Amino acid sequence: MKTRKIPMRMCLGCQEMHPKKELIRIVKTPEGVVEIDPSGKKNGRGAYLCLRLDCLQNALKRHQLQKTFGPDITPEFLKDLEEKMSSS
Repeated sequence: MKTRKIPMRMCLGCQEMHPKKELIRIVKTPEGVVEIDPSGKKNGRGAYLCLRLDCLQNALKRHQLQKTFGPDITPEFLKDLEEKMSSS
């Protein structure tokens, strides 16, 4: 029996490849709203982050979220993302 291929994605913070299920997906919907995508299947531009707070801080320091999604990142979204990461 063949083994299934595990989808890998790159974290914006540490720039390392990880299995998709171990990462948080952030998506910019066609309406222009940036949100967390728990299902990993929402329509729109997506990017991934590890569940570690230092990866979020690295991504913010290097402006990776702004490069990926534009200036649509709100402080409320960042607070929600930080809470989600700290609770995981």
